[in-house]
Amino acid sequence: MRKQYPSPLMGSIHETAEGLHAAGAMDKRTMREFDAMCLTPVRLLKPNEIRALRLREGASQAVFARYLNVTTGLVSQWERGEKRPQGASLKLLSLVAKNGLEAVA
Repeated sequence: MRKQYPSPLMGSIHETAEGLHAAGAMDKRTMREFDAMCLTPVRLLKPNEIRALRLREGASQAVFARYLNVTTGLVSQWERGEKRPQGASLKLLSLVAKNGLEAVA
């Protein structure tokens, strides 16, 4: 699987850091911290964006919830703005937004 970075520049910098780590010039801890900095950020989604995403994928709330491994009630709460997705759920929603529902199947 090809790594993806927030920008081509970050990709180049990360490849250089990997080379320094492989050569022993960068320790494992520093490399882990650098890896974390290079992750693509996950932005918060508004309720209408979550609903639009689900509708774009042509899924009912129940099917959408099943793909995300959450309850139908939670998807409904997200779409009404009563709760906000966090953590792994937010990351999965970002993946669905970028690559479609099949990306999390």
